[in-house]
Amino acid sequence: MQVSVENTSALERRMTIGVPAERIEAEVNKRLQQTAQKAKIPGFRPGKVPMSVIRQRYEADARQEALGNVIQASFYEAVVEQKLNPAGQPSVEPKVFEKGKDLEYVATFEVFPEFEVTGLDTIAIERLSAEVADADLDKMLDVLRKQNTRFEVTERAAQNEDQLNIDFVGKVDGEVFAGGSAKATQLVLGSGRMIPGFEEGLVGAKAGEERVLNLTFPADYQNLDLAGKAAEFTVTVNTVSEPKLPELNEEFFAQFGIKETGLEGFRAEVRKNMERELRQAIKSKVKNQVMDGLLAANPIEVPKALLSSEVDRLRVQAVQQFGGNIKPDQLPVELFEEQAKRRVVLGLIVAEVVKQFDLKPDEDRVREMIQEMASAYQEPEQVVAWYYKNDQQLNEVRSVVLEEQVVDTVLQKAKVTDKAVSYEEAVKPVEAPQAD
Repeated sequence: MQVSVENTSALERRMTIGVPAERIEAEVNKRLQQTAQKAKIPGFRPGKVPMSVIRQRYEADARQEALGNVIQASFYEAVVEQKLNPAGQPSVEPKVFEKGKDLEYVATFEVFPEFEVTGLDTIAIERLSAEVADADLDKMLDVLRKQNTRFEVTERAAQNEDQLNIDFVGKVDGEVFAGGSAKATQLVLGSGRMIPGFEEGLVGAKAGEERVLNLTFPADYQNLDLAGKAAEFTVTVNTVSEPKLPELNEEFFAQFGIKETGLEGFRAEVRKNMERELRQAIKSKVKNQVMDGLLAANPIEVPKALLSSEVDRLRVQAVQQFGGNIKPDQLPVELFEEQAKRRVVLGLIVAEVVKQFDLKPDEDRVREMIQEMASAYQEPEQVVAWYYKNDQQLNEVRSVVLEEQVVDTVLQKAKVTDKAVSYEEAVKPVEAPQAD
């Protein structure tokens, strides 16, 4: 077999492969002999059909199958011989494809980039540290109570944070517009659910009262037919209900699966969950900085085949997440290119760090991670056992641990600054940079 390789770009290879005719014919004859053993042709007993008849009837198909098999096998042999690492399937173009002649074809494909991860000592990391203070815990308890607010009907006038049951009709230029009317809808004043001025206009209203609100739709309103237009809303208040926060008692604790431990036990459980959230938030922020640093220090070219596969994966995920009757390939490629490129490049860089530093998942850390995830459940031992009985789930945890070990490896060489902050600042999501 003859092989020559041409570098047509940084990652694209054009490989010309020549296969002796004898190998093709041997493959064709092998298939014809297999066919002869089982062919059913009128006038002949099975297995007794003359080879000339078999060849006349089946040689064209046998040759097509043989060529496909030889191309696949010879391509694999050639990339191994040339020590190439293809990223995706090749595009095959036949040059000589004639019976009795040596097979010659050209395979064009991309390879994975070859590089070493560098610049770890140039990466700057700000590592946050924080504690859950009693004030943070008290604030979280207030949040939990507000999330479980009940509303009770009252005779007094409406004020912010009350829930109103209302009927309303909206008109633009004296005409009722589509979607501008509703009956018996619930609205919490101050929630910002309605256009500016609507909720404010109902403060002070009582049950049974009718109010007319003259408002203007925002210029950037999502319905362009209404954006910037003046509107009149006639609103009837059916009921006014005031918020009632639940007491911190056994009934409230039971909603969270916590029984017979009292207020102190509930506070301890909430604190434990907050501390878990805090650890994850700090770890996530450090990881994001490490990954950003690796990207900046190691610009590499991405194989188009890998980028295309990742875009397709993101399209499928988007359809699964948002539903609808749209097919993944109907979503524009441009929506996913930037995210796909980041994921592909990071995947290649992280894999190279694993290879350069000979990293393997630390099984003690794997168990610790599983135990921490299991601690959020009522019967953690069963959760731990389940992970160790499911190879796919266990390997996913191992992958996460290995990625954490990559982060640790970078941190050992990077410029790390520790910064003490409040709990709120530590868990606050990082704002995405604004586009210019």
